[in-house]
Amino acid sequence: MRDESKTIRATAMFELIAPDAPVVPVKVELSYTSRDPYAVQASFKTGHDTTVDWVFARDLLGDGLVDSAGTGDVRVQPMSDDPTRIELELTSPSGHALFTTSAATLSEFLQATYDAVPAAAEYSWLDFDAALADLLDTTARD
Repeated sequence: MRDESKTIRATAMFELIAPDAPVVPVKVELSYTSRDPYAVQASFKTGHDTTVDWVFARDLLGDGLVDSAGTGDVRVQPMSDDPTRIELELTSPSGHALFTTSAATLSEFLQATYDAVPAAAEYSWLDFDAALADLLDTTARD
């Protein structure tokens, strides 16, 4: 575990793609913190003060820049007709959404996260003692 933490943030414009409807631009705040080194968060701005937050594996996003990745609620892949754009498909019990965005924007964000915490070095940023203490505390209360 390291004493300092690192946070990376970027803003991206995504496009919500819906059948038989115009494309809707959506502002998305991407964030990464070394306190949760395996994950990225995407906060989709849905209203003036409303966001929908998704957290998923950093590796999933990276893999999806070059090939189809994900088999569950989050799928990422280059667009077949425009490899400069990425498709992000989100599925939950409350609905389904398909977005596209710039591959370059996602790649720059990911590179910044890998500059902060290199691939395969994520474990060195985890605080196993604190996680174990939280787990034991939760178990004791149950």
